[in-house]
Amino acid sequence: MKVSESTPAVLLLQDGTLFHGKALGKIGTHGGEICFNTGMTGYQEIYTDPSYSGQVIINTTAHIGNYGVISQEEAESNQVQIAGMVCNEFASLHSRATADGSLQDYLADAGIVGISGIDTRALVRHIRTQGVMNCLISSEISDLATLKAELAKIPSMEGLELSSQVCTKQAYFLGNPSATYKIGVLDLGVKKSILTNFTERDCYLQVFPAKTPFAEIAAWSPDGYFVSNGPGDPATMPYAVETVSQFLASDKPVFGICLGHQILAQVCGLSTYKMHNGHRGLNHPVKNLVTGLSEITSQNHGFAVKMDELKSSEKAELTHINLNDQTVEGLRVKGRKAFSVQHHPEASPGPHDSRYLFDQFVDLLK
Repeated sequence: MKVSESTPAVLLLQDGTLFHGKALGKIGTHGGEICFNTGMTGYQEIYTDPSYSGQVIINTTAHIGNYGVISQEEAESNQVQIAGMVCNEFASLHSRATADGSLQDYLADAGIVGISGIDTRALVRHIRTQGVMNCLISSEISDLATLKAELAKIPSMEGLELSSQVCTKQAYFLGNPSATYKIGVLDLGVKKSILTNFTERDCYLQVFPAKTPFAEIAAWSPDGYFVSNGPGDPATMPYAVETVSQFLASDKPVFGICLGHQILAQVCGLSTYKMHNGHRGLNHPVKNLVTGLSEITSQNHGFAVKMDELKSSEKAELTHINLNDQTVEGLRVKGRKAFSVQHHPEASPGPHDSRYLFDQFVDLLK
């Protein structure tokens, strides 16, 4: 069955709140943890970001789909990663001449169930108050009891390990083999634009699956190690903590982004916690405490490092802070060439205020 503009759909939240709207993507029933992204552009980059695995995304900008999709250039991975999509106005037609096709066909082909015609302002206000929770979207079930039974089957994001599911299954090389620097990448759900930022800086990469033993990565003799972004609860990943602790012990430069930042924090004995509704968007202000400068950042995370533990740590120190809620946005390891940030300096499509962090890491490789 194909979606038409009159095909009804429902969105059921874990607390019983019910929204009615119109179906988009594939006709079906699917769910996950609902969260919102405040970015006004870059919807394809959002949907293909492995960090969104298991999550239903609310786009807070009013119009979605109006510029279509470009299959490869604007994708952050090889497939759509989200568990569902919610928006206000969904464009059945797109206006960009260079687009490969419509967002409707793109989502339908990927098997994504979505809903439009929702008062996303009311929905986001509800989540901001009540916190993120699981949800279910259906364009084939209308019975409330059946919907509730299906929703109850969805696991909580807290305590969920997803990196080993979304990462590469085999190690691969990327970049120029004659490049000056070699970086071993631990793929916990890495975005393509992060890897591009390294290859553009004269780096040759070997990207390894999340559960690759340290000895196998070190055998390639990289000049430094990168720990990527990814989905799920960082507290469920002792395998990654063990690998990154060995990265640190090697005394080679280490750089972590987002989930990689949280794993590096755990190596330093710091805890992580699940946030009330997380940070997802392109306009989050962060202050660099080392330079005193502020920057606008792209963010996507639902977990964070505990600030009180970092401030009293003997192993790590705070380098960046979120100016909206004073949460941890960056740290460096004392006595080591290792640092990490909670935000996304690659920021595709933008902003690019934080891309200097890639240069700082390359400087350490020298």
